[in-house]
Amino acid sequence: MSRMMFVNLPVADLGKSIEFFSRLGFEFNPKFTDDTATCMIIGESNFVMLLTREKFLSFTPGLEVCDTGKRTEVLVCLSAESRAEVDMLLDKAVAAGGTNFRDPEDHGLMYGRSFRDLDGHIWEIMWMDPAAV
Repeated sequence: MSRMMFVNLPVADLGKSIEFFSRLGFEFNPKFTDDTATCMIIGESNFVMLLTREKFLSFTPGLEVCDTGKRTEVLVCLSAESRAEVDMLLDKAVAAGGTNFRDPEDHGLMYGRSFRDLDGHIWEIMWMDPAAV
């Protein structure tokens, strides 16, 4: 059975988050987009739901949204088709208002970089040599 995956992330300003990820080349499913949420398409069966903080909290009663300046609960890692694509996506993220998170990591068979989005969520972009898989 093939499973779909939805990662849910709280955002402070949904419009700015949509603009940010659009600049990285991501698209959104209009069927699951309103003024409180959007469905960002990562791949055929993988999605990120960007939710206003209020909407996110409606799914987590009694809990608080973590302060991403001090804590993190998740690292989102996306694959890239090449080292060049890793660098391109990182450059786009920084140009769109994100921040570089760590120095590039080059392990020969794997290369990766990380950025923080507008809400401080950490995104890792990595390339792995297909021969190593």
